[in-house]
Amino acid sequence: MRIRTIDAGGLKLDGGAMFGVVPKTIWSKLNPPDAANLCSWSMRCLLLETEGRKILIDTGVGNKQDDKFKKHFEPSGQENLSMYLETEGIQPEDITDVLLTHLHFDHAGGALIRLEDGTYAPAFPNAVYWTSEAHLRWATRPNAREAASFLPENFLPLQALGKMGFLPVQEEDWEWLPGISLRFVYGHTEAMIIPFIHTEDTTFVYCADLVPSSHHVGLPYVMAYDIRPLLTLQEKERVLRDAAREGHILIFEHDPKIEAAEIGMSANGKFLIDRVVGISG
Repeated sequence: MRIRTIDAGGLKLDGGAMFGVVPKTIWSKLNPPDAANLCSWSMRCLLLETEGRKILIDTGVGNKQDDKFKKHFEPSGQENLSMYLETEGIQPEDITDVLLTHLHFDHAGGALIRLEDGTYAPAFPNAVYWTSEAHLRWATRPNAREAASFLPENFLPLQALGKMGFLPVQEEDWEWLPGISLRFVYGHTEAMIIPFIHTEDTTFVYCADLVPSSHHVGLPYVMAYDIRPLLTLQEKERVLRDAAREGHILIFEHDPKIEAAEIGMSANGKFLIDRVVGISG
């Protein structure tokens, strides 16, 4: 199995929302905000090549957003994903599967492109786009807290075109494909998917928004976006504890600088970054 991270561009999000109850005097030293209190974040996708399949995990924000959206979130580098694939000799038609960890706009926005006539088409026309029926139901009838994150144009056209595949929601981790197991978590949003990629040497954990950056390794660092923050604490602690004990490598989807790391534990029992790991390319 070949594993590569892909920089799908960046965006800006409110620092307070990203760091939750952690005081600004602390988090501003980790990711300094601009005058509007916005911090810069990455959108880091994952490309897996295994047994004749080319699997893309998450798609970034895409490039079909209007000016109002761009004013709020200042997306940049939306073309990075397609440019990277082209550099690697991979055409959009070559992608066989797109696994969407969840349908928030910064994870699913690049799943579709807008055509000149205003209609939408799959960015990866031969791929099956994987989610769960439980999460799709949640996204199509969003609560007021998440409504701004679920943009119907990012996923409803996929359903209408018959391009979606639905994964069974299970309580325990389960093997989706050889070497790839999935876990459903519920703190950030309903039934978000955490992929575990098992190789001969180690296990990679694509953290999505459970541990969005290396700055969120500390347990109190839970985003204000999360719908069930206390559940996030439990789900995050399980991932971090297993990583520290078993040597898993965590991949951070939103960290502006660090793509992956091994996790350790301090003498007083706090989780920390033990070793930064590079896996792109």
